Amino acid sequence: MPPLIPQTPHKDDLEETWAFLEKGINNVMLKLEEGVDMKTYMALYTAVHNFCTSQKAVNSQSLHAHRGAHLLGEELYKLLGEYLSRHLEAVNTESQSHVEEALLGFYIREWTRYTTAAKYINHLFQYLNRHWVKREIDEGKKNVYDVYTLHLVKWKDDFFLKVHGKVMDAVLNLVEKQRNGETIEQSQIKSVVDSFVSLGLDESDSRKSTLEVYRYYFEKPFIAATRVYYEDESRQFVAENSVVEYMKKAEARLDEEKARVGLYLHPDISKHLTDTCLDVLVTAHSELLRDEFQPLLDNERQDDLARMYLLLSRIKDGLDPLRTKFEAHVRKAGLAAVEKVAAEGESFEPRLYVNALLQVHTRYHSLVKEAFNGESEFVRSLDNACREFVNRNKICKSGSTKTPELLARYTDSLLKKGSKAAEESELEEMLVQIMTVFKYIEDKDVFQKFYSKMLAKRLVHVSSVSDDAETSMISKLKEACGFEYTNKLQRMFQDIQISKDLNASYKDWEGRALDDEDRKKLMDSHFQILGTGFWPLNAPSTDFLAPPEIVKTAERFQTFYFDKHSGRKLTWLWQLCKGEIKANYIKNTKVPFTFQVSTFQMGILLLFNENDTLSYEDIQKATSLTPEILDPNLSIFLKAKVLLIGPEGSKPGPGTSFTLNYNFKNKKIKVNLNIQIKSEQKVETDDTHKTIEEDRKLLLQSAIVRIMKSRKKMKHVQLVQEVIHQVKSRFPPQVPDIKKNIEALMEKDYIERLDGDEIAYIA
Repeated sequence: MPPLIPQTPHKDDLEETWAFLEKGINNVMLKLEEGVDMKTYMALYTAVHNFCTSQKAVNSQSLHAHRGAHLLGEELYKLLGEYLSRHLEAVNTESQSHVEEALLGFYIREWTRYTTAAKYINHLFQYLNRHWVKREIDEGKKNVYDVYTLHLVKWKDDFFLKVHGKVMDAVLNLVEKQRNGETIEQSQIKSVVDSFVSLGLDESDSRKSTLEVYRYYFEKPFIAATRVYYEDESRQFVAENSVVEYMKKAEARLDEEKARVGLYLHPDISKHLTDTCLDVLVTAHSELLRDEFQPLLDNERQDDLARMYLLLSRIKDGLDPLRTKFEAHVRKAGLAAVEKVAAEGESFEPRLYVNALLQVHTRYHSLVKEAFNGESEFVRSLDNACREFVNRNKICKSGSTKTPELLARYTDSLLKKGSKAAEESELEEMLVQIMTVFKYIEDKDVFQKFYSKMLAKRLVHVSSVSDDAETSMISKLKEACGFEYTNKLQRMFQDIQISKDLNASYKDWEGRALDDEDRKKLMDSHFQILGTGFWPLNAPSTDFLAPPEIVKTAERFQTFYFDKHSGRKLTWLWQLCKGEIKANYIKNTKVPFTFQVSTFQMGILLLFNENDTLSYEDIQKATSLTPEILDPNLSIFLKAKVLLIGPEGSKPGPGTSFTLNYNFKNKKIKVNLNIQIKSEQKVETDDTHKTIEEDRKLLLQSAIVRIMKSRKKMKHVQLVQEVIHQVKSRFPPQVPDIKKNIEALMEKDYIERLDGDEIAYIA
């Protein structure tokens, strides 16, 4: 039998209509799980509609109809509000018998039942919403909401404001249990959070929601409880455990709180919660953490340093004291490493020194990358420390020019052919490391000077390990310092290439210009034409009468060269020439020895083709060599037992004589006698330093003129500052030197001094 259709009340009767509606609303509110049949539901909807439109049927006047609907809608709205208040009063009374988790369960059950019913009741009163409520809101009336929102407002005013304190206490107790390691029903807290969020209504527009209720009634007490909980826990934990263990604990707690937001809190709390935890767990104990930094550094505890970095990086200015300590630590480590090398005395190899610098840099660069996440400020601290100990240490005590000189010598040893030549890939890696040290050198001009002199020798003596390695190094220097820094080095390479082509042309010319007899007497020669402006080479420091065999060959080449290039001048750099001569006079060997000698040494030995014994005076007269060059070269022959001195045991000098040793013996067939003399090396180093000083003077003067030419007038102090700025990439200029060069340019009438400490350019 179909259910009976409920009898709708008389449309003009308020009491009858409300009695009918109240019974239906009560069923929806309290017995929704039993269900409401569609006919009853429709009857309720119709009753609302009929009541709201009843006046229109009675009176056709539009104004009166409007006013009547207005009044009747208000009555119905008011009665619904009163009903909700009564219902919530009953809910509140029942809630007082529940505490803690039972209260939470009750609150969530009632909230779910209430909001579900609200959706249905809202639908029943849809006609009221569309007409009376809409019109009231449009006219700006306060405290009028759509029926669903009215339910929320009533819940907040009549129930929520009475129980929120107890509900939050229960929530916070649950959270504390979870923080203590217990398992809890997280969905309960999630439901409470959703309820608090739903109750936030915008005062200016009831259709919009805000987070004000949630923030005030949930977030505020939650944050306060969190602060108290972690203050107590951290204080106790620090008292009983090490700093490293505390950092692990703090890290774990921060991760937990971050996860808690995702599990059951609203995202809005995230920043506030994180800031509170950081304040309590990190900022409050930051001094303690920083005090532990040095011991961790000393013991290279990379993981713990990384943990400390991550914690302190999250608070304001947390890392500044660490960077200062780190810089001081690296500088100390660098100075200690250099002291170990210096302990070996003056005779240490440049390789040992450069490796000591690199080891410190590599170790701490790795630490910055792994533990400090490669953070730019820690990189800057590392750079500052390295710059300090690279330029100012025990080996550089006389001045900061020692490091660039040693670095250039080490680079030379890598790029020069020798028994310890590295593989190509290894060599490239070593060059990259050299550039690491180079980056920290303040006196880059000193490195350039020594490097270019050594490169010149490698190119002249064809002793480079490979052209690719040389090119690679120059391109690295060009990248670091610009085109001007490497311009001359690249021109040196070009000269060597041009010389190769020139020698090929010379060989063709010899084939055409000489007869068969001359060709038989030819020496196997190779010439290099080097541009004076690009090569850091000086003319010979001694006169030299070359042997006739060499003179003839040199003259023949000059004839060829001047035919090709008229108006040029050739200066023979005898001190850089070398060759090989065969010792055919030694009978006790099947294959004659070959002596590798300098041209000076060749000049001395070829004299013994005519005589077995020659006096010191004869040799000096025949070669015109100064004693500074002649004596060390004779000493080399004596040491190798190529010549024998008389009287025996004496040193080369006037009154001694030299005899060819016919019983010369050596394990090698090719004997290298062309060894650099230490005194020569020292003179060369001193000369290099002198040219550096001259170059610096010119560099400063050209910078001053360049600045003054563009500015015309300038204060003295500003000029000095500008010069420092322009020149510091090459070397750190001293203020007294700049002032000296300003005075020098005034004497030369480039600039003049005006009143008020001003300087002007003289056009």
